[in-house]
Amino acid sequence: MIDAVATDSSSTPNSDKPRRVRRTRMTGAERRQQLLEIGRTLFAAKGFEGTSVEEIAAKAGVSKPVVYEHFGGKEGLYAVVVDREMRRLLDMVTGSLTAGHPRELLEQAAFALLDYIEEYTDGFRILVRDSPIPQSTGSFASLISDIATQVEDILGKEFKSRGFDPKLAPLYAQALVGMVALTGQWWLEVRRPKKAEVAAHLVNLAWHGLDGLEPKPRLIGHRKS
Repeated sequence: MIDAVATDSSSTPNSDKPRRVRRTRMTGAERRQQLLEIGRTLFAAKGFEGTSVEEIAAKAGVSKPVVYEHFGGKEGLYAVVVDREMRRLLDMVTGSLTAGHPRELLEQAAFALLDYIEEYTDGFRILVRDSPIPQSTGSFASLISDIATQVEDILGKEFKSRGFDPKLAPLYAQALVGMVALTGQWWLEVRRPKKAEVAAHLVNLAWHGLDGLEPKPRLIGHRKS
């Protein structure tokens, strides 16, 4: 589908003649992307229930049928927005796990989630809300579980080398990732302390436990901000 967008133009700068409206056309792919971006912004600000098809269409400068033609309605648009954000977050976390040292891997995972919150704030606001409709990629809780599975392999190897029961690695992985995710929700609103300091304190607690907390936690990896 190709949609038309109106732009004003005139034949001469000082002409008294009425302006002619020149029509430029937006391709179907461009219109779809526009609607996704508008929907993402509105869903983040107002939630699913607080956002209407009428508002989405008005922001895009199109009629309601255009939204229905591209997504089948508000539910379809919302589902695509959520699926995209979940895949983006999972890719950022799993793609960050490149170091060899387990502590630095924890740092990288913490940074990845905090990076996502900082760079894709609207997406994170959408994800942490309870979705009113089923998603092909699952819920935010299932996404956190997927990330925990990545961490589980790291912890399992570390537990085994230290003489701990590797069967407990899934429990600790869920606890660690859940801690980072919930802290991220809090940090989303306050944005203090700075991201690197938040990551350092998270890894400090995860790595040393309450008994072995360092008074001034440090980061050992190359990321310092």
